[in-house]
Amino acid sequence: MREFGYQRAYDVSGAVALLEGEGEARFLGGGTNLVDLMKTGVERPALLVDVRELPLNRVEPTEDGGLRIGATVTNSDLAAHPEVRRRYPALAQAVLAGASGQLRNMATVGGNLLQRTRCGYFADVTAPCNKRSPGSGCPAIEGEHHNHAVLGASDHCVATHPSDMGVALAAFDATVSYETADGPGEVPLADFYLPVGETPHLETALPPGALITGVTLPPAPVAAHSRYRKVRERASYAFAIGSIAAALDVRDGVVHDVRLAFGAVASRPWRARAAEGVLLGASADAETFAAAAELELAAARPLPHNGYKVTLMRNLVVAVLSELAEEATR
Repeated sequence: MREFGYQRAYDVSGAVALLEGEGEARFLGGGTNLVDLMKTGVERPALLVDVRELPLNRVEPTEDGGLRIGATVTNSDLAAHPEVRRRYPALAQAVLAGASGQLRNMATVGGNLLQRTRCGYFADVTAPCNKRSPGSGCPAIEGEHHNHAVLGASDHCVATHPSDMGVALAAFDATVSYETADGPGEVPLADFYLPVGETPHLETALPPGALITGVTLPPAPVAAHSRYRKVRERASYAFAIGSIAAALDVRDGVVHDVRLAFGAVASRPWRARAAEGVLLGASADAETFAAAAELELAAARPLPHNGYKVTLMRNLVVAVLSELAEEATR
C-alpha cells in the first residue's frame, strides 16, 4: 500500500479545506470500500481526511414531511431508525440486505453512494479497465460478465453499481447535498451518477473536492407501502445479481401511484420510469405488471452470459408488485 497522510476533520468547512488543492486526497468515512481498494492498489490517495466526527450523523424530519439523512449516519442506524422503517420501509430493507452486520456498523450513507463497482477487472490492477485506466479497454465484454450490466452500458464499460441503498433512494426521488469551497450545493440522485458513455471513469456529478453532507427524501405517502427484494448467489453477504425497490398505491384495483427502481443491472441505480408510465392509472394485476416490465426491459442489451437478468428482473417486477397489490386489498 502506498504511504499516505491522515487528518481528522471536526467541521464541514475544515474538511473541505483540507481537500482543496489536494488532487490525491480522499474523504474517509467507514472505509469499508476505500480501504479495500487501497490495499489492492486501485486507490492510491496521498491523504485521507477522516470525516466520521463531523456533525452529520442524524436522521431528521424536514418541514415538508420528508426526511434528511446525514452523510455519516451508519447503515445500521439508518436501517433501525423508526421513521425510516415507517415511512420508507424499502430503504430499511435495502440497507439490511447489504453486507454483514459488522460492515453496516461502519459503513456510512455518504460512502455507500460513492462505493465503486465490484467488477473483477476493475479490482485487478494488472488487467485493463476503462473505469480505472481510461482508454485501456473493457475485458469484461469478452470475458467474465455474468453479473454485469444489461441496461445503460456502453462499449467502454459494462460494470454495475453495487449499492442496495441507492436503489431505494432512487425510487423515492432522493436529493444529495454536498459542500465545496464555494459553498453548498445539491443534485437529484437521478442526476448524481453520470451515464457511462465513453468516460466510465467519470462516475458522479459531484464537483471536485466536494463532500457529501446528506441525503434528503421528499414526502412520498406511497413509500410507506414499499418493498425491497434482492436476488443473490448466496443467502448472505453477497452483492445482488438483480434487485428491485417498489412502492405501490392501489385504489379500487387501479394503480394510483407507483415507484420502481432496479439494482445490479446498470452502472447506476436504474429508475424504471417507462414501467411506471405503463402502471400509473392501469389495473393492478399480473398482466399489467408484466407489460410494464417488458417495456422497461426492451432497452436491455445483454451480453452472451448475462441475459438471464432480463428474465429475472421481469419476474421480480411481477412478483413484488403482485405482493404489494394483494396487501393493498387486505
